[in-house]
Amino acid sequence: MVDYPIKFRPILQEKIWGGNKLRDILNKTTDKENVGESWEISGVKDFISEVSNGSEKGQKLTDLIKKYKADLMGEEIYKRFGDDFPLLIKFIDAKTDLSVQLHPNDALAKERHDSFGKTEMWYVMQADKGSKLNIGFNKTTNKEEYVDYLENKKILDILNFEEVNKGDSVFINTGKVHAIGGGILLAEIQQTSDITYRIYDWDRVDSEGNSRELHTELALDAIDFEKKDDYKLEFDHVENHSSEIASCEYFTTNYLPVKGKLKKKLSNLDSFVIYMCVSGEAQIKIGSNSEEINAGESVLIPANTNEVEISAENTELLEVYIK
Repeated sequence: MVDYPIKFRPILQEKIWGGNKLRDILNKTTDKENVGESWEISGVKDFISEVSNGSEKGQKLTDLIKKYKADLMGEEIYKRFGDDFPLLIKFIDAKTDLSVQLHPNDALAKERHDSFGKTEMWYVMQADKGSKLNIGFNKTTNKEEYVDYLENKKILDILNFEEVNKGDSVFINTGKVHAIGGGILLAEIQQTSDITYRIYDWDRVDSEGNSRELHTELALDAIDFEKKDDYKLEFDHVENHSSEIASCEYFTTNYLPVKGKLKKKLSNLDSFVIYMCVSGEAQIKIGSNSEEINAGESVLIPANTNEVEISAENTELLEVYIK
C-alpha cells in the first residue's frame, strides 16, 4: 500500500516557442534556454513519469499502477482505464506564440492514432502585460470558408483572441482551435494524449530554416467550426475551500487557496487526487508521512487515502481528480 504523497521527476520538453520561466520562476533544474513544458505526471508512451521520493523512488508510474491497481487509481477508474494513467499534468511556458492547433475527439483519435482524444483546461499562473490566448473562432464558419482563409494566409482574421491575467482559467473542448500566446505561464490538465493537429505556425522556421509540419487535411474533419463562448471558467475564491473550476467526464479541477491548516476528506471520491501548487508552498500529509510542494510542483495522492492534511501560509493549489 502506498501511504504517502507521491512526487515525480519533471520531464522537461524543449520547444521552439519555449523560454526560461520554468527555470527562473518555477525552479526547474535545466541549463536549456527554450524549455516549453514540464510534464509533471505522465503516462504517455516514451514519457512515463518516475517517482522521485519515498519507498517507491525510481519506480515508473505504470509500474505503480500494475502493483497497486485500484488502491492507487480508484475502483471505477481502474475498471475504465486499466494500467493506463488517464491524465497528463503539465506546466507550460510560452516565450513566443504556440502554433494554432486543435485536438481530435476520442473516436477520431482512436481510429487514426490508437490514442485518447485530448480535452484540456488551462489555469494562468503568470502573464506578461497584454498576453493573449487564441480560443476558437470569432464567428461561425464552415469547412470551405475556413480553407479559403487558410490558403489566402488570412486565418488570423477569423480567430478569437482573449487577453488574460493571472488566475484566469479556460476549458478547451476537442475540435476547438487554440493557441497559448507569448508571455504566458500556465498549468495544464488534459487527457493522456499527445495528438495535436497544427494548422498555422506563424510562418516561422527553426535554426536550420525548416518549417514545422502542418496537419491541414487531418484537421478538417476534427475542427469545430462554430463560434462558441463555452470556454470561460468562473469560480469562487474561498479560503480553505475547494471551489470547482471545471468538471467533465475526463477530470474535475478545483481551486483551493490554503491558509493555515486544513484537513480534507477524500474517502468519498474513489479517485486518485493530484495537487498542483500554482503559488506559494504547502506541506501535504497522509498519516505520519508528509511532503512539501512549492510553486511549480505536483503530488499524486493514492485513491485509498481517506484524509490529507494541508498546511500553508498563503498558497494556491489546483485539486484534480476524476468523478
